[in-house]
Amino acid sequence: MKKKEAPYINREISWLSFNERVLQEAADPTTPIIERLKFLGIFSNNRDEFYRVRVATVKRLVKLGKKALAIYDEDPKELLTRLQRKVIEQQIKFETIYQEILKELAINNVFIINEKQLTADQQTFVKNYFHDEIISTLFPVMIDETKPFPFLKDKASYLYLKMESIVNNQKNKYAIIEIPSKIISRFVVLPKQGNKHFIMLLDDVIRFNTDQIFDVFGFRTVESYNIKLTRDAELDMDNDVSKSMIEKISKSVKARKQGLPVRFVYDAAMPNDMLRYIMRKLGMAKKDNAIPGGRYHNFKDFIGFPKLGEKNLSYNNPRLLEHKYLINNPLSTLRAIKSRDILLHYPYHTYNHIITLLREASIDPVVESIKITLYRVADSSKIANALINAVKNGKQVTVLVELQARFDEENNIYWANKLQEEGANVIYGVPGLKVHSKLFLITTREAGKIIKYAHIGTGNFNEQTAKIYTDFSLLTCNKLITEDLTKVFDFYENNFKVYNFKALVVAPFYMRKTFLDLIQKEIQSAKSKKPAAITLKMNSLVDKEMIEKLYEASKAGVQITLIIRGACSLVTDFAGWSDNIKAYSIVDKYLEHTRVFIFYNGGDEKIFISSADWMSRNLDSRSEVAVPIFDEEIRSQIKEIIRIQLSGNTKVRILDKKQENTYKKAKPGEKKVRVQDEVYTYLKTDKEKYLNLNKTKKIIYN
Repeated sequence: MKKKEAPYINREISWLSFNERVLQEAADPTTPIIERLKFLGIFSNNRDEFYRVRVATVKRLVKLGKKALAIYDEDPKELLTRLQRKVIEQQIKFETIYQEILKELAINNVFIINEKQLTADQQTFVKNYFHDEIISTLFPVMIDETKPFPFLKDKASYLYLKMESIVNNQKNKYAIIEIPSKIISRFVVLPKQGNKHFIMLLDDVIRFNTDQIFDVFGFRTVESYNIKLTRDAELDMDNDVSKSMIEKISKSVKARKQGLPVRFVYDAAMPNDMLRYIMRKLGMAKKDNAIPGGRYHNFKDFIGFPKLGEKNLSYNNPRLLEHKYLINNPLSTLRAIKSRDILLHYPYHTYNHIITLLREASIDPVVESIKITLYRVADSSKIANALINAVKNGKQVTVLVELQARFDEENNIYWANKLQEEGANVIYGVPGLKVHSKLFLITTREAGKIIKYAHIGTGNFNEQTAKIYTDFSLLTCNKLITEDLTKVFDFYENNFKVYNFKALVVAPFYMRKTFLDLIQKEIQSAKSKKPAAITLKMNSLVDKEMIEKLYEASKAGVQITLIIRGACSLVTDFAGWSDNIKAYSIVDKYLEHTRVFIFYNGGDEKIFISSADWMSRNLDSRSEVAVPIFDEEIRSQIKEIIRIQLSGNTKVRILDKKQENTYKKAKPGEKKVRVQDEVYTYLKTDKEKYLNLNKTKKIIYN
């Protein structure tokens, strides 16, 4: 008898369900109105990356024909149709939400107006602004049938115009103008009128002034529509062994900019003749992911929508917390870590603690070396600058820069070159592996003894994303951990040697097996009628083997709780498979990015934090690290944060088999719990209790 196949939600379909949760935040009337606009921007940016990476991959599979079925679960052609149907459905919702937000903004005296709604004074301002600030950044292209069609860049938005001759004997023409939103803000703030704020999109400022560009050539604009092309963003690596990794990545990044089109978005109001003309020029058919959209594209720019009007129109987040063991710290950060393990939780705690630690290490005479992995760094990275300062102060600095961090390759190449120029030992990743771990190791010589300090985290060394991503950083000088971390860095420098680890769980060598074994232990406990439970928090759960093991655990009676922000291919509420599995997703003002794995383990709970999701790429083809939490206070802290997250009844969705994203709501008489606010309150209260206790002790002592 053939074994029944385990239920599994396609990763791409599940990912679209996640982006629907982002769209829900834009639709939620309890979200401040300007933040709702920003969520539309996040949704749009997510969808762009989805097309550039995931849809591009499916399109490549289509070319394989029947062979694709051997490496993929379903017919990629059929999947593309399903994806396009869902994207169009979401786009209709998107447009409806945007129109609702415009009305809400107007009620609050913030008006987004177009070129047809300008008063005489506003027209004068817009003409002057165009002449002074914009016209020099524009490079219009008149489309000529005798010349090749202009190349449309990935991620750029364009105005596509129909031009009418105002001079005899000239045919009507088409033109393309790239909207220079990388150079000039997409949002032009017009002069305030009383208490009314007016904003105009850069697109419409250009539309209003196109005749200033073309009338000297004998044309005026008849029609103007926004268009956008998304290209395949997969890197095709050169196998030339004579080239360095940095040369190969640089070449691939340049090639990516000319990748094949995977989506064409156009204004749905565009006349058919204009649409047919440009699609013919692009060599695309309607079936090739041509998506009718609204008047504007590249909505990702709305993430940077200016704060205008009353304060309640935006989130007014509370002040960042200093960690209770680092506030008013008379010792250096290293000495504080020496006395106890410390867990930082962003964005509630200030990221300055990490920058301060590295800055102190860069000048502290006892520090001999610093080793660190960099995956995505900020454009003006204080982390990288602290490392450069360490080199100048005579420290041995080793930096592993992952050149294949998707969409951050150019920035990482810049910092790799800069660090190398300054004298750091720079390692360009590991052949065949993407290094995704978030580690640093500081080695000191104190009173003749070597002492090591470790950082193992769930998020990147990036002071910008630390303001909006929730992440953990464990700081410790626990010898079991620091000795293992020394081995990890030795592996990065000498790839031929694979080590055994006493504490750390390291991918791709042992992580899959370790977690499978821990699940198996829970299964055995459940079968022996003993308590058995697993709690997992991560961004994505799509690995088939791990999912099947969780189904096996559920069937045995293990109580499993999942908190998954993004794609979740495990099917909950599926009789006989997932009866003992509950799954939730939190989407709110911060992006949930922590990974936490808790196993009951016969009462001796094992708790890990990690950089890894449960995806085959993380477990099998990346270097990832999970660290066990030994410190009792930190163990209690993590468990309390997870308890708060599971008690949430605002901004929490239930992940069900229909992917309906139903909100988990407060029961009658139950207190409303907004997870991210509650976590901040918990950490703030914990800090205040500690400080008050210390204050009391000092008074008694004195």
